Amino acid sequence: MHLTHLSLVDFRSYRSLDLTLGPGVVTLVGRNGQGKTNLIEAIGYVATLASHRVSADAPLVRQGASHAVVRARIVRGDRAALVELEIVPGRANRARLNRAPVPRPRDVLGLLCTVLFAPEDLALVKGDPAGRRQFLDELLVARTPRMAAVLADYDRVLKQRSTLLRTAGAARRAGGKGDLRTLDVWDGYLASYGAELLTARLALVEALRPGVAGAYAAVAGAQAAVGFEYRASVPQPAPDPVRPDREQWEEAIRAELVAARPREIERGQTLVGPHRDDLLLTVDGLPARGYASHGESWSLALALRLASFELLRADDREPVLLLDDVFAELDVQRRSRLAELVAPAEQVLVTAAVEADVPAELTGTRYVVAAGEVLRAC
Repeated sequence: MHLTHLSLVDFRSYRSLDLTLGPGVVTLVGRNGQGKTNLIEAIGYVATLASHRVSADAPLVRQGASHAVVRARIVRGDRAALVELEIVPGRANRARLNRAPVPRPRDVLGLLCTVLFAPEDLALVKGDPAGRRQFLDELLVARTPRMAAVLADYDRVLKQRSTLLRTAGAARRAGGKGDLRTLDVWDGYLASYGAELLTARLALVEALRPGVAGAYAAVAGAQAAVGFEYRASVPQPAPDPVRPDREQWEEAIRAELVAARPREIERGQTLVGPHRDDLLLTVDGLPARGYASHGESWSLALALRLASFELLRADDREPVLLLDDVFAELDVQRRSRLAELVAPAEQVLVTAAVEADVPAELTGTRYVVAAGEVLRAC
């Protein structure tokens, strides 16, 4: 899988851009603030319908413009597809596939598969649980696009249930009773969608675990006992060979919701479910968050991405690799080892402020990015 063309209209700093791409390594070199990361962000948006830099779509639209358009032509084997996304802040975004409108933007998920390496990845190790949950969920959708609907359903139920809790809690504090007649219904939906999401995450962690350990050793150049454990906010149900895991987790979530109800009403928020889970990362038995050195943290963050890459390849979903100014963060040895690991990919896009930061192992087409223009270097 690779991109052959990227077109932008009023996306970030680009009023208009048409960029021809090809397989192999493509390097985008330019000083900071010239628009390199905007290109990586646009490609990532086609793959995930989200930005790795901001949570809302409004910043993606060039200042003064009403909307932005991203077009990407994707080739997989002997088949090609044109994906067009229209980003309209405050309104529903629209998508087209091969010039024809699709009912929902998420219907184009899966056509482009990417793995992004970025300076923000350090937060996977040192940051809050939300970033690690997002890492798992994005990889779930990349492997199984229908999981986007499960995530959307879970988020919708979570918001509506939490709104009900806040309203009821406020009424009780004001001396009323609060209407909780529909809470049992929302509990059922939350437990159902939550169990599907939780079991999918657990299976993903098991599939990733061997790759993370191996990738860490390859990047760090040293052996270490790397731990990779999913921590659910709900006690794990006792194994039952007769009943499916999903059914057991659904009952466990529902029971925990009942037990937590008084606290939830008091606090006005949902305290049980996959939105409260975490991914525990350890190095030599110690939590990476708080104990790992800077070099160990970077090696672990890169290992998560490399393991994702290998897992997608094993699924016959050769991803496009996006390395956004990563090499500037690494020492010489880690740069070289990472370059050797990613070089065999069908397409690798690398950004760098200084060309010398890009290892010699990554040779190919080079573009210079300056003041919102992208020019092919000689």
